[in-house]
Amino acid sequence: MPIQQPPLAVFAMNPVHLAELFPPRQLRRLGELVRIDPEVVVRDFADPALAPVLAEAEILITGWGAPHIGAGVLAAAPRLRAVLHAGGSVRSMIGEACWERGLAVSSAVAANALPVAEYSLAMILLAGKDAFGQRERFRRDHVYPAPQDTASIGNLGRRVGIIGASRVGRRLLELLRPFDLSVALHDPYVDEAAARALGAVPLPLEELLRTSDIVSLHAPETPETYRMLDRARLALLPDGSTLVNTSRGALIDPDALTAELVAGRINAILDVTEPEPLPADSPLYRLPNVLLTPHIAGSLGNELERLGRTVVDELRLLNSGSPFAHPVRRADLVNSA
Repeated sequence: MPIQQPPLAVFAMNPVHLAELFPPRQLRRLGELVRIDPEVVVRDFADPALAPVLAEAEILITGWGAPHIGAGVLAAAPRLRAVLHAGGSVRSMIGEACWERGLAVSSAVAANALPVAEYSLAMILLAGKDAFGQRERFRRDHVYPAPQDTASIGNLGRRVGIIGASRVGRRLLELLRPFDLSVALHDPYVDEAAARALGAVPLPLEELLRTSDIVSLHAPETPETYRMLDRARLALLPDGSTLVNTSRGALIDPDALTAELVAGRINAILDVTEPEPLPADSPLYRLPNVLLTPHIAGSLGNELERLGRTVVDELRLLNSGSPFAHPVRRADLVNSA
């Protein structure tokens, strides 16, 4: 009786990420589960040279830069039964034909949520200590602040408002639990009992904005959330409050935000903007009440291996006939990124 070969898997992504997602130890684990050639990384499914490998492929391992998987790809890959994504959202990558065929889809979005939540936690705590404002004043004056200048600083009982109980939002709520903060949550899909189970007081959006010292944005980009923080809602933020955005720039009206920040009424920590990056003449680069970072909150550097490790773990489950730990279903994409 012939020995059954492991299934054939193919990488489909921008190859610049491959070595960080799958360093040697993860490639070795991968090689124990599937047949895969790390020298073959698909950028274009229509490439004629890929036809033989696609015809036999059962599993696609995708990442950032993966091409769209539609009906034409499925026709070229009749044996394809699973897509394992070493990244976040699969919304733009997985076509309707994939769901119609019944492909098993998994994403490492939960693994990618961790560094975003960690970044957000760090920024919330630093904002509560006025670390960035104090840095600017220290640079300018070269003296320690007087007691009256630090009376409003501190994280004891500070109100933190979280917008969006996404994976990042939920992970951030977990990370906030040990601190003496007052945490509020706005998410129209989370009821009061669920919000309190997450460690937060549920509030309508306007009330959350009006009563929070620090607001951290974690809603997905959907038609419903586009410009959700418009001029009127930004005006609700208290004077001196801080807005943290690690989600998407499109969730905030950029002109209204710039006007508030130029006026110096509020502070902002922005890892994402619209447009991205901002033009070189944007005043946000120079304002002392704005911290801009170049979209670094998500997985970077050695954190990428966590995504590859998640894919290998999911592949082990697939080979054993067990359900994915991190499945993606068509219904999941309705209210997610």
